[in-house]
Amino acid sequence: MTARPHSVGILVFDGMKMLDLSGPAEVFSEANRYGADYRLSITSTDGAPVLSSIGMRVPADTDARDGAAYDTLVVVGGDALPGSPVDPGLSAAAQTLAGRAGRVASVCTGAFILGAAGLLKGRRATTHWQHATALAQRYPSTHVEPDAIFVRDDRTYTSAGVTAGIDLALALLEEDHGPGLAREVARSLVVYMQRAGGQSQFSASLQGPVPRTPVLRLVQEAVQEDPAADHSLGSLAARVRVSPRHLTRMFRAELDTTPAQYVQLIRFDVAKALLDAGHNATEAAAGSGFPSYESLRRAFARHLGLSPLRYQQRFAATAQGPVRRQAEGRGGRQGP
Repeated sequence: MTARPHSVGILVFDGMKMLDLSGPAEVFSEANRYGADYRLSITSTDGAPVLSSIGMRVPADTDARDGAAYDTLVVVGGDALPGSPVDPGLSAAAQTLAGRAGRVASVCTGAFILGAAGLLKGRRATTHWQHATALAQRYPSTHVEPDAIFVRDDRTYTSAGVTAGIDLALALLEEDHGPGLAREVARSLVVYMQRAGGQSQFSASLQGPVPRTPVLRLVQEAVQEDPAADHSLGSLAARVRVSPRHLTRMFRAELDTTPAQYVQLIRFDVAKALLDAGHNATEAAAGSGFPSYESLRRAFARHLGLSPLRYQQRFAATAQGPVRRQAEGRGGRQGP
């Protein structure tokens, strides 16, 4: 494969997260071993070296004021961004560079820099789930999607927590060179290709606090070990030797949910994993403990706003192996 050169500029600053830089950079660099031609350049607001969050000095290749035009601009994040105003020089640099770039991407809290530069006005965006509320409050014209791994809105891309920068870089690589090369790079770096943009930043079982009470930990372990088993309220209560009413009170007090809702979250997460692996919706429903395809479809509509088939079609491009087509709904009709 002969690829045209593709310039990637990475905007850095004092206090930047090192993995926000190294993760995407490694993806693009590794892609070059398989025939791509990414030309990476680190740029700072004044061309001076910066100090990363781990104390490592990072030299800059260029000054953001030099007028470079990148095919892809990547803006990294930093711990201080959600709680402090973005330095005007940094937001100005992002704005200038973005105006000349083919596409613009941010990693984790780098979205705050894009917001300060006016690049997220009226757009969909995401950031680390812990800072999604702060991003939405600071930039109210931005539609923040707190649960997405990454979000694309036209030529602007934003991603979640630091390792999501790798997911985003793989998606950009796939956009440039197709899923085959992206899979090769993922395998070489020993990372997953399953975490497509709209997927959750974390598994359902991790969405709330870890149970402190031994009884609830036993329930958690039982559901995670065998999500398709009988996990009715009565069955769970009998397993841990408390009354159904007391178990419900414990779930409400500690996890702010009900046993039934907790079980369904685990099953929903398992169903997503089965669909990602290429199983059809009927198999995913059975393997994750949903009583029917229809109950699985309702769960997907509630949590993701789309059907299991649409979920699988949307995220199949980065899955290893073909997705087996399946009929959804009655009479073999393909569901929306």
